[in-house]
Amino acid sequence: MYQRAFLRSSKIVTTVTGAVTFPPKTPSLIFCYSSSSQESPSSPEQQQESSISNSKSPIGSPCRVQKLIASQSDPLLAKEIFDYASRQPNFRHSNSTYLILILKLGRAKYFSLIDDILITLKSEHYPVTPSLFTYLIKIYAESNLPDRALKTFRSMLEFNCKPLPKQLNRILELLVTHRNYLRPAFDLFKSAHKHGVLPNTKSYNIMMRAFCFNGDISIAYTLFNKMFERGVMPDVESYRILMQGLCRKSQVNRAVDLLEDMLNKGFVPDTLSYTTLLNSLCRKKKLREAYKLLCRMKVKGCNPDIVHYNTVVLGFCREGRAIDACKVLEDMPSNGCLPNLVSYRTLVGGLCDQGMFDVAKKYMQLMISKGFSPHFSVSHALIKGFCNVGKVDEACGVLEELLKAGEAPHEDTWVMIVPQICA
Repeated sequence: MYQRAFLRSSKIVTTVTGAVTFPPKTPSLIFCYSSSSQESPSSPEQQQESSISNSKSPIGSPCRVQKLIASQSDPLLAKEIFDYASRQPNFRHSNSTYLILILKLGRAKYFSLIDDILITLKSEHYPVTPSLFTYLIKIYAESNLPDRALKTFRSMLEFNCKPLPKQLNRILELLVTHRNYLRPAFDLFKSAHKHGVLPNTKSYNIMMRAFCFNGDISIAYTLFNKMFERGVMPDVESYRILMQGLCRKSQVNRAVDLLEDMLNKGFVPDTLSYTTLLNSLCRKKKLREAYKLLCRMKVKGCNPDIVHYNTVVLGFCREGRAIDACKVLEDMPSNGCLPNLVSYRTLVGGLCDQGMFDVAKKYMQLMISKGFSPHFSVSHALIKGFCNVGKVDEACGVLEELLKAGEAPHEDTWVMIVPQICA
């Protein structure tokens, strides 16, 4: 493929210049790439400048080469142009040209050619900017090549280029997405100072999240405590990651203690932190604690949203405490949050499960009046409940309201209620 690209480049050179091999003082392909105004300087100063440029290199300026390489859709042809320019006397590519070519080769997955370029840069002691390594790491990350990305990071000091925290974090993010690379990621995290970079808050968050997902909550907790020892300030995400890990391990009490510690240190938990705790408290049937936490949220600077309220409503309904769920629903408007479709469906279903059909009917009527459509399973449960307790008229009333609202009852609902009416 590389040879075919060379043949293609030779043909293009032949077309433009009339010869594959450029004789001395013959304009090259890249020199011919410039505009007509550049080729024919109008003023004596421009003519003198052009003469000096040509005397330095027959291929033209690095800027012209950069533009030509950037314009190529074929990365191998771009590499041929790059190599031809490199062979010209007194010619030196710009940093941008190296970066453009590496990006082209990387997207096309010509990684061995990238290695060749890096070898050249190193042998010629060419000054390399951190941005080149940032893009290299990005290329390998997008290609799912953790080994190459890790090797690139470790080679930065060989180019007298000090790694940046964002480069360390990108490597860590890539490594921890592969379960088998969690240990290498942790080793790199611990030895980062040897590469001239110290882990920051995001670095700790990446590792804590990885260990939490891996079930190693004790290591995550140790890292969290190390942050304070090493003068790295945790953020809201740090606390949330650890709380989520504790909740997944059913250690909800420790998660609540962590929330208290967070509040005492002046942090304002985000909505996801509260959602995590509310879910865990409800699953552990700690409904009183969940409701208290819901009430405290606004006082602590985080207004509860519909997800928080619906979480507690569902928790109460699952435990047969639909009346308490009604209280939560009634509290919502005063706190700037209106019940939605899920709120009403959950509550009506919970009331029906407890045989509180009259109360359920009231909330279904409210639900329909607000333009919400009750799920057929909810309306069926209510109609069936009325029929089972002998309140056929009430069941018919619910059916009539559904029809008026344009709702089509389920087939099973008709099968159940028609015999009751005809009896």
